Amino acid sequence: MNLGNTLIRRYDAPMTPPEQAAPQTPPALSAAAGALRDALARRAQELAPGLLLRSLGLQAYVPTWDAMRAFTQARHADTPDELWLVEHTPVYTLGQAAKSEHLLDTGDIDVVQTDRGGQVTYHGPGQTVVYVLLDIRRRRWMVRETVNRLEEAVIRTLARLGVVGVRRPGAPGIYLGAPHPRAGAKISALGLKVRNGCTYHGVSINVDMDLRAFAGINPCGYPGLDTVDLAHLGVHTLVDTVGMCFATELAMLAGTPAAAPLESTHTS
Repeated sequence: MNLGNTLIRRYDAPMTPPEQAAPQTPPALSAAAGALRDALARRAQELAPGLLLRSLGLQAYVPTWDAMRAFTQARHADTPDELWLVEHTPVYTLGQAAKSEHLLDTGDIDVVQTDRGGQVTYHGPGQTVVYVLLDIRRRRWMVRETVNRLEEAVIRTLARLGVVGVRRPGAPGIYLGAPHPRAGAKISALGLKVRNGCTYHGVSINVDMDLRAFAGINPCGYPGLDTVDLAHLGVHTLVDTVGMCFATELAMLAGTPAAAPLESTHTS
């Protein structure tokens, strides 16, 4: 097993205010945090009442994760929910249940231990990531219902692009459906953290990326799990386009009553 220059950061590491951390912060990470602050300072788009959208572009993982945690810790009863659209520089992330045996050959790609659910996954350029900062207690959604709505938004996004996405019992995320020869390949991952009734982390959809990085891990803890992106399915589109489509679908689903049945033609 080659773990290369792996850097594993514990998810319970304290967040230090940037002005205090500056002397100890590597220049590259400090610059990445500054770029993220600039992106977050831009005006957000209102998707629906109480739901804002921020397009953050290409960002490093750790500053984005820290910002999600800070947003969740600081929010109050009237804070609007937000969706953050982002691409990440290459990184492997481990969920709370992750086992080191699922790291096979990470090479020079950093590995970050996080506080989300699930096992290990990869984020990199060409993949849209949507972080869902939702007050599900205010929306009266249960956790399972929240996951169901996120998965349904992915299924509907893929359907817009002519791709059949399906759920897989006991394995969160969305997989390529029949009759495609690669049916069963994973195209979207999902992992959440719920704190005080509010979610962070979210969903990733593979658009047009270097899939070889998934060979360095057992994706989502499944040895040999095939992964696919839209480009390999003949769908050539932009990461931002896919992210915006997902955000729009989720906003429409968010407008349905809590516990309302979500109909889909591709859910089995």
